[in-house]
Amino acid sequence: MYKPSLRSGSRLLCLALAVAACVTVTACSSADDELSRFIEDTKKEPGGRVEPLPEIKPYETFVYAASELRSPFLPSSPGSGAGLAGIRPDQKRNREFLEQYSLDTLKMVGTLRLGNNMYGLVQTKDGLVHRVSVGNHLGQAEGKVTQITPSRINLVEIVPDSLGGYMERPAALGLNE
Repeated sequence: MYKPSLRSGSRLLCLALAVAACVTVTACSSADDELSRFIEDTKKEPGGRVEPLPEIKPYETFVYAASELRSPFLPSSPGSGAGLAGIRPDQKRNREFLEQYSLDTLKMVGTLRLGNNMYGLVQTKDGLVHRVSVGNHLGQAEGKVTQITPSRINLVEIVPDSLGGYMERPAALGLNE
């Protein structure tokens, strides 16, 4: 019976390690060759065009010239009505029929010209059509008719401002076709 010696086993191990080292070195060198070849090919290709940087516009300064005006961060005097002192709803005026409806429930349905006078035709939510002229009032915010055209009725409302006063606000009823 043959018994392998310890020496022959260590020789075999050394031989296996040497073969593995050669394979490893050969694999690394082939990868380096491939990398070198890629770099050479890339250097031979024509270079790309670099886009120019965008033009930077100069900064324009702004000079604040409204230092004499009222500061927008401070409230105006109470009850001033946004600078329109004296604007108040007329409490003694007799109310007209169309003032019981809010303006968004009223609908302009047409116009009527009689002689030199232009009238607006306004329909209420219950379907009745009323004739209005310049100077009439409609809506719940003291709306006074200022102009009647074939396509709209312009009016000015008197509404409370946030400071205890009143201010005028333009409004309109447009013809819905």
